[in-house]
Amino acid sequence: MSRSHRRKPARRRPSPSPERGSRAATRAREAPLRTHWLLLCTLVLTLTAALLLQGYSHHMLNDAADGTAAAPGLAAGVPASVSHGGPVVDTSGDSPRTARPADRTIALTFDDGPDPRWTPQVLDILRRNHVHATFFVVGTLAAQHPDLVRRIVAEGHQVGIHTFTHAELSTLPPWRQSLELREAQLAVAGAAGVTTPLLRPPYSSGNDAVDDAAWDSMRRAGQQGYLTVLTTRDSEDWQRPGVAKIVANSTPHGATGQVLLMHDAGGDRSQTVAALRVLLPGLKAHGYRFATVSAAVGMTDPVRGAGTGDHWQGLGLIYLLRGGNLVLTALDWLLVAAGALSLLRAVTVLVAARRHRRARRAPWGPPVTAPVSVIVPAYNESAGIEAAVRSLAASDHPVEIIVVDDGSTDGTAGLVEALGLPGVRLIRQRNGGKPSALNTGIAAASHDLVVMVDGDTVFETDTVRMLIQPFADPRVGAVSGNAKVVNRGGLLGRWQHIEYVVGFNLDRRLFDLAECMPTVPGAVGAFRREALRRVGGVSDDTLAEDTDLTMALCRDGWRVVHQERAIAWTEAPASLGALWKQRYRWCYGTLQAMWKHRKALVRRGPAGRFGRRGLGYLLLFQTLLPLLGPVVDVFAVYGLVFLQPARVVAVWMGFLLLQLTMAWYAFRLDGERTGPLWSLPLQQFVYRQLMYLVVVQSVFTALAGSRLRWQRMERYGSLPAPPSPTAPVPTPAAPTALADAWLAEAQAAHANDTVLSPGSYREPWQR
Repeated sequence: MSRSHRRKPARRRPSPSPERGSRAATRAREAPLRTHWLLLCTLVLTLTAALLLQGYSHHMLNDAADGTAAAPGLAAGVPASVSHGGPVVDTSGDSPRTARPADRTIALTFDDGPDPRWTPQVLDILRRNHVHATFFVVGTLAAQHPDLVRRIVAEGHQVGIHTFTHAELSTLPPWRQSLELREAQLAVAGAAGVTTPLLRPPYSSGNDAVDDAAWDSMRRAGQQGYLTVLTTRDSEDWQRPGVAKIVANSTPHGATGQVLLMHDAGGDRSQTVAALRVLLPGLKAHGYRFATVSAAVGMTDPVRGAGTGDHWQGLGLIYLLRGGNLVLTALDWLLVAAGALSLLRAVTVLVAARRHRRARRAPWGPPVTAPVSVIVPAYNESAGIEAAVRSLAASDHPVEIIVVDDGSTDGTAGLVEALGLPGVRLIRQRNGGKPSALNTGIAAASHDLVVMVDGDTVFETDTVRMLIQPFADPRVGAVSGNAKVVNRGGLLGRWQHIEYVVGFNLDRRLFDLAECMPTVPGAVGAFRREALRRVGGVSDDTLAEDTDLTMALCRDGWRVVHQERAIAWTEAPASLGALWKQRYRWCYGTLQAMWKHRKALVRRGPAGRFGRRGLGYLLLFQTLLPLLGPVVDVFAVYGLVFLQPARVVAVWMGFLLLQLTMAWYAFRLDGERTGPLWSLPLQQFVYRQLMYLVVVQSVFTALAGSRLRWQRMERYGSLPAPPSPTAPVPTPAAPTALADAWLAEAQAAHANDTVLSPGSYREPWQR
């Protein structure tokens, strides 16, 4: 799977002048992209903020009835003027002041709304009886139903706030209390364009129930300009005791003015609505009048028009909450779809792996004994070239080894010459990139079967022989081998080892059965020379030349298969930075190749089968789903904080168990020890996010039209070097003109056989 060979930037091919931008524009597009990270961070932060606000407003909302509050505590610090005073309390000054409603005056108040079902019914009854009341609204509900708040104000009623989430203020720290009041005020300002200083603390009752904690919260609210409105009579409608009982509880005894508590939300309020129909005309007939809180105590209406800033901030809060609702709805559907697809993929891959194992027990045909040309493109591979070449020379199958030194500056060519191995040819050329080196090797090859191997890869003795056996089937044009990580030490090495065995190899078994293999890895792959000639050789149009070549073979009608018994050992990146660079190039190159071969989606025959199956799978599972990865992680954190943590953890454990099952089966198929699987749960917290971000960056880079440069992986020299047979002096190098002639012939044949030629392809942003 290593694609670490250095290459020159892809050549710009001439095009008509209207389609070709200026050189300055070209250079600008080749510059490293940075704005996509800003955009990504902005999107993630916006999503996080929306979910936090949504979670706070919905899942911190306490919908318990006010009457369920705990018994009051100590009240040693509560002034007597408050505990024995009126229900309207002003704590803004040094000394608290209170006010009572006038005699035979009832300040009718409703808490916990607005509610789309019950509030309109209450308003209808009030209108018919010409009664004005005070509605203490919960901020989150006001933001959800701003039309009801507007109706309350428009019909002459008074509006107060009941905090943002119906939180018990006396139990909150000062910052949280301020947040509750401020957000509730903004919700009212955005909904109805007014601000109000009237506050009804949730779970409050009469003055005699104010304890020290409640008094402290009342004083803090007073310092922010709020008037606390308590109650003198509780209808206890929240208990739903029956209409008659609610009417009895609401009826005053004597002429003393009252602040009556009722509810227009918070549950089934049918009894409240029925009681109002009886209560209002009855009390009016007995000489009582109804008024808003301020009118009942003889105070000027304190509700004022909201300032422009508060109004727009309130509108922003309302729309943000609405947007959060839409985001949550969309996320719910996306998560369901992602979960279903992930489960479907897991089941499909496991079933395909089992069928593939059974199918591969049968021989491909007569044993393939033809000699093989092995091509090793090398640029600055001094750390591993000796081990790679010695392992090839030790093969139990007849091979010629062609090492193409692509302008190395670290003595790679000298090391190959010094080995003196039989059947090894060294070709030196100026640096032209990996595709150029491969084409040079193909042109110099003496045999019809060609194996391509990276300079950081070691073959086992039987790898070449196993790799070429599928060529017994004349339909097979290429064979993918089984690349394994040699440097498995440390967590990063184990995680990549798991990815190679589970992710890459299970997918290849599925692709093999579906006849839509998208990639023969550069580390270990075999090809028919005729197939290479028909598709025009190895193209340098993309950064993933192995994927591009494999897709071209599939489009040309060749079958590409996976041979898991052909094992090669390769070095994996040993640092997160090196891993990022490697996977960024792989992913970006794969996107290039997918775009280049997109027309396969509408073709018939093998090309169409590859397009609809292979490209569809890559688009869905390796592009779109990873793009949702950060969103899924943010939503998981949201669930842990605001939803049911046990349920979220259970879902996560279920998917982890599914992944462990897949991993165990994949390791069993590959004959690997399962010990490294202990690190799989940890992989979900670092490695998976890294791979998601690689896809995100690659997609943003492609959409922005930036041209990614080749990024070579650092070599560590961890590959074992087997002993090699003694040999005479190596064969002299073949001239590079041979490669140019072969490539020209292959491209000419390819132009006659297919509709796609490397020379005619340009990225969409180059057009």
